[in-house]
Amino acid sequence: MRNESDLSFFQRWRVYQAERFPVLTFAPLLAAFSFCGVCLSRLVRHDYAWPSALSSLTAFVCVFLFFLQLRFLDEFKDAEVDAKYRPERPVPRGLVSLRQIGRAFAVTVAVQLALTLWLSPKLLVLLFMVWGYMALMTVEFFVPEWIKPRLLTYMWTHMLIMPLIDFFATGCDWLTAQTLPPAGLLLFLLVSFFNGLLIELGRKTWAPEQERPGVDSYSSYCGLPRALRLFRMIMAASYLGALGVGWQVNFFAPTLVVMTLLLLAGLRHISRFRAEPDAAGAKKLEKFSGLWVIVCYLMMGILPLGAAIWAR
Repeated sequence: MRNESDLSFFQRWRVYQAERFPVLTFAPLLAAFSFCGVCLSRLVRHDYAWPSALSSLTAFVCVFLFFLQLRFLDEFKDAEVDAKYRPERPVPRGLVSLRQIGRAFAVTVAVQLALTLWLSPKLLVLLFMVWGYMALMTVEFFVPEWIKPRLLTYMWTHMLIMPLIDFFATGCDWLTAQTLPPAGLLLFLLVSFFNGLLIELGRKTWAPEQERPGVDSYSSYCGLPRALRLFRMIMAASYLGALGVGWQVNFFAPTLVVMTLLLLAGLRHISRFRAEPDAAGAKKLEKFSGLWVIVCYLMMGILPLGAAIWAR
């Protein structure tokens, strides 16, 4: 195996993204996430046309970079824990340094600023809102010793970033159209919050064999049965919210059919994983949470707008 010290700058970053932020995995999810926001904004404004290429591009690139920035900030927040308990990760093993990550973070900020100013300077307000909440998350809301041991509180406070990011994505439409935020966005933003919780639970609900000392997981914190019950509850909340959005945008029947089938598949897998908890089942749960979110966003904004355009 090639020594990592011999890797070039670009090779190091290619390895880093493969391990910590796999582009091919995240890009489809974030494309659905961002484009859904722009499409839904048009639907609730009763503007039945595809969003402009610039609005869609700005939403996708900025959303993608928001999540990359969150990963970068995690490297700083978790540096001490990673060095002690996860030395195989890229930063503690020396593949990339925190200084290099800081420089990469600055580049992402510059790209977001340029795109936002190009689309509409008014969008800067929403950009700064997301960055401001990211800053609060990074300092653990100034109560790190209190919040870190309370893993469920930690989860929901951090997942509030999801509706904020989605609000930015919707703003790439309604704000550039020089209107106020449509009231119909509220339920959609709530579903974004539930979907964020679902992704987080799916990512950190493990089989007993996967648990590691010093590494937090919801299965170790709550116990696997309770973590899976929580997963079911949040999935049900997302399901009901998606149906509500479907009702708002006159796409209820297709949403009901697709999301119900997906819900039943999820419940079946959860039951199997609880009966036979192993690493393969945990991986399937993580993949299912990603699939749920992609399908949910397709059904809430992209497909309904396409259907409305087709009908006209």
